[in-house]
Amino acid sequence: MAAFCVLVLSWAGWAQGAATIEERFARAEAAFAQRYEEAWMQVAIGEYEEILETLDPSDSAQRAVVLNRLAQLCYETTTFSPGDTAEDRTWFARGKAYGLESLRLNPEFARLEAEEFCAAVSRVTDPAALLWTANNWGGLCGMNPIEGLLQSGNVRLLYERCLAVEESYWGASAHNALGAMRMVAPSTLGGDPAAAAAHLEAAIALAPEYLINRVVRTQYVGFSYDFFGQVFGVCDAAFIERELRAVRDAEIGEWPFWNREAKKEAEALLRQLAELMP
Repeated sequence: MAAFCVLVLSWAGWAQGAATIEERFARAEAAFAQRYEEAWMQVAIGEYEEILETLDPSDSAQRAVVLNRLAQLCYETTTFSPGDTAEDRTWFARGKAYGLESLRLNPEFARLEAEEFCAAVSRVTDPAALLWTANNWGGLCGMNPIEGLLQSGNVRLLYERCLAVEESYWGASAHNALGAMRMVAPSTLGGDPAAAAAHLEAAIALAPEYLINRVVRTQYVGFSYDFFGQVFGVCDAAFIERELRAVRDAEIGEWPFWNREAKKEAEALLRQLAELMP
């Protein structure tokens, strides 16, 4: 908290003069680095939104950076809530809007989006725009089964394109997400447990220090799920305990936000395991 107050005071001092774009980005990135604290998360969002308002509309490169950061931050903000709240839906919708705005900076995507979404996605080469749009859109689908049935195909297209563009982007998150999707989806919507397991293993192989990959693999391999993606049983209790305790005891390392989140999720899943075991 002391560091937060010091930086806020320094920003107040800068605000008396005209900050350069470099100074604004530096402030935003400083907050981004500490966003595992909710106060810093909100500061980062505010900083990037202010930057976005001042950017030249023709500066596509910088606009993409800022829009992608905002899409990411909106998605990550939902981790501070207990989940499935109206506020979560608002953040996911906001993040999806930022992500789509970033995708539309690609003229070919913008031209084809409405009528040929698959073709539009195939033109995109920005992994950040693909991943964070998919994450937010997927979050919305997860909160509404009907929406999920109708729109999950578009989300999957975004993840698959992200793999094609940069397989290891953000801890191989697209592999992780596709593994989770394909593990619980019906076969008519792309469900395939074997392919799902391959995605989950690939994520860990590509980014072993990104702990959320281990949590997600444990979650979707160790537990059993119903048609709606809800846990209803345990497949391998020993595997779950071993993997989640390893995550809990691991170092934070180079992923300060997501490895902290992985540890929180590991603890929650261990509690769920205890509740499900006779």
